[in-house]
Amino acid sequence: MMNLNTALINQTLASELSITAKQVTAFVALYDDGNTVPFIARYRKEATSGLDDCQLRLLETRLIYLRELNVRRTAILKTLADQDKLTCQLKSQIESCVNKSALELLYLPFKSKRISKGTVAIEAGLEPLADKLWYQDEADKELLARKYLNAKQGFNDIKAVLDGALIILVERIGSDIVLLEKLRKHLLSNALLVSKVVKGSDQTASKFKDYFDYSERLNKIASHRLLAMVRGKNEGFLKLKLQADPKQDKSSKTSYCEILIANHLGFSLNSLPANSWRAEVIKKAWKSKLAALLETQLISSLKEKAYDSAIDVFASNLKDLLMAAPAGRKVVLGLDPGFRSGCKVAVIDETGKLLDYATIYPHAPVFKAEQAEVLLLKLIEKYKVDLIAIGNGTASRETDSFVRDSLSKQSAKVTQLIVSEAGASVYSASELASLEFPQLDVSIRGAVSIARRLQDPLAELVKIDAKAIGVGLYQHDLNQTLLSKRLQAVVEDCVNAVGVDLNSASVSLLSFIAGLNNTIAQNIVNYRDTHGIFRSRQTLKKVPRLGDKAFVQCAGFLRIIDGNNPLDNSAVHPEAYSLVNKIAKQQNQEVKELLNNLDSLNKVNIEQLVNQQFGLLTIKEIVNELSKPRRDPRPLFKTVSFAKGINKLADLSLDMVLQGVVSNVTSFGAFVDIGVHQDGLVHISQLADKFVSDPLQVVKAGQIVKVKVLELDLDRKRVALTMRL
Repeated sequence: MMNLNTALINQTLASELSITAKQVTAFVALYDDGNTVPFIARYRKEATSGLDDCQLRLLETRLIYLRELNVRRTAILKTLADQDKLTCQLKSQIESCVNKSALELLYLPFKSKRISKGTVAIEAGLEPLADKLWYQDEADKELLARKYLNAKQGFNDIKAVLDGALIILVERIGSDIVLLEKLRKHLLSNALLVSKVVKGSDQTASKFKDYFDYSERLNKIASHRLLAMVRGKNEGFLKLKLQADPKQDKSSKTSYCEILIANHLGFSLNSLPANSWRAEVIKKAWKSKLAALLETQLISSLKEKAYDSAIDVFASNLKDLLMAAPAGRKVVLGLDPGFRSGCKVAVIDETGKLLDYATIYPHAPVFKAEQAEVLLLKLIEKYKVDLIAIGNGTASRETDSFVRDSLSKQSAKVTQLIVSEAGASVYSASELASLEFPQLDVSIRGAVSIARRLQDPLAELVKIDAKAIGVGLYQHDLNQTLLSKRLQAVVEDCVNAVGVDLNSASVSLLSFIAGLNNTIAQNIVNYRDTHGIFRSRQTLKKVPRLGDKAFVQCAGFLRIIDGNNPLDNSAVHPEAYSLVNKIAKQQNQEVKELLNNLDSLNKVNIEQLVNQQFGLLTIKEIVNELSKPRRDPRPLFKTVSFAKGINKLADLSLDMVLQGVVSNVTSFGAFVDIGVHQDGLVHISQLADKFVSDPLQVVKAGQIVKVKVLELDLDRKRVALTMRL
């Protein structure tokens, strides 16, 4: 029986994601039973009515969030009830809250904390005075206050007594949650966030120059601009302030928020005399308490949304990078460029195995170009190299030119490419790299990584912490736990979408397969090393700690080339092998004859095969898989051609048209690597000849694009590009 909280969570999920309650209930049941998102997305489409992996990840994220929220909500309700502060109105607001920050804002005025000045004043018996002064606005304050002198508790003069009465009312106003919400909504719609440069920081803070004297409405400010200002503040270069009354005459000393407070309390502030006790209380409440409190809350809330947006962009970029086109089974020569330390060279075979390595010095200051050329050409000829991958770091363009000149002297056709080396140094110094190449120098390991990521980006990049790949902005400002979880999910979805070769996959790659972890992945590799290659998926059940549950989750994503059963090299799950046998029998063929046989598969009578276990949707998916077994969802491999002679910013000129690779997509545009060691920015307004609301609708990380130089700022090392050619 579903309890009330579960029903509310499911109802919220269905509403938020615009899906049916039945789909939510099915997913939650499967998820709570230990099924992974990739498995549910691929093999339980029938139950969820075809929800894809993106929808399921959103469901998973929000389900976890709402459950955590519910635990916190329950704790807060109990605390407030125990303190006898839980009014019907407050309880209703807390129960309807679907945001953690909003929940904490509701609870903030009631949090247990050190004894406030207002509480001290109440304990000294000043609350009746506070009420009298509030309701008898024209009364003689000093005359009333004399009756409440209390030297024993620190209120030994008239001023102290009146201050105590005032603070009681200020704290009372500050704990009015309805008023706080009214003020919050008003500020969000009208207030400005103002950014000013810290005095004396003009020179050192040049990267934040755009925000030296900047203001923008809170409800209009873009996430990337907010994060830039927050970064400037955190680094000590900028001051941020909320301007509550941007439209008000500067000569006015009364904030509209004070008028709003008075209206909420049932009277007009303008009708009160200047020396009114009520007016004094409201001014004090706004200026000494509410203004600062709401500024902190609103900026924090906006930062949280901006961080969520930044994580979304980070995740999208990572997915595009991981799902970039693989060069495939090619012999690749990887080059990690350098000047003084030389260029590290590594050659790998079609499977990624290291064949040879060396260090060459084609550049200054050593400048042994002739010897470097001889060795490079010798390696290319000896190992029949198909592709050359050159890292895009220091000396990459110079190395690219050197390789191009060297190849012109050899008849062999070898394609060279500059590839991102982001994270290669992290991998090189990792424990995993040490285990793979214990005798190899760290810098040579980097060249191996550069070569492998051209051959198969996904298989290589999973070895590196996703946060080190460099596809996001303001990365270190984000919640690292949330970022790690999100990126981990992206990697899992990508690996399972492609599937892996069970007999060649590394521990790193296997650990991302649904149902597996690092320990089981290591056990699979150990079993493979001891017993030889896997001939059947069923053999997986012999691997230590890989039980029936894990087998069900992982089996469909693991491929066996030339195994005993041709279906083991497809995305068809072992639980559906019996169904494929029925399809084969229906078509009077062997199973292996069905694969890629569109004529036979188009004749399959799907309705005839439907039963309790397999519905129409599932059967159609299986037939589709049989028509293209082991299909790779990644695009075809293409190469980019950087312009010759354009190696640094100074080589660029306005209106120059270049080819480049999208290195990063943000909410405000896309950064493009044009081969000058400084990515250029294509602002969102320059991505297309039409309005673009989201850059990801037009470009993605790894995409090859043609751009034109729009603006150059050599001092700030900035290049503005356009795709509106």
